[in-house]
Amino acid sequence: MFNNYLQSIEGVGIYPIISLLVFFIFFVVMIVWLTRVDKSYIKKMSSMPLDNEENLYKNYSGENNDD
Repeated sequence: MFNNYLQSIEGVGIYPIISLLVFFIFFVVMIVWLTRVDKSYIKKMSSMPLDNEENLYKNYSGENNDD
């Protein structure tokens, strides 16, 4: 069904190539960024969800965080 519509579009063969390049470039950039980023930043970001839940629990239990 869709083949008939896609075949009628001129130059439709370039779209899969462009999408493959976009995704490939994105993942290469992410790998390069991960290898160059400061490891303490990664550790801080990975512990953020746990820190936020702990702070929310303290706030709801009435404890003061202004120590």
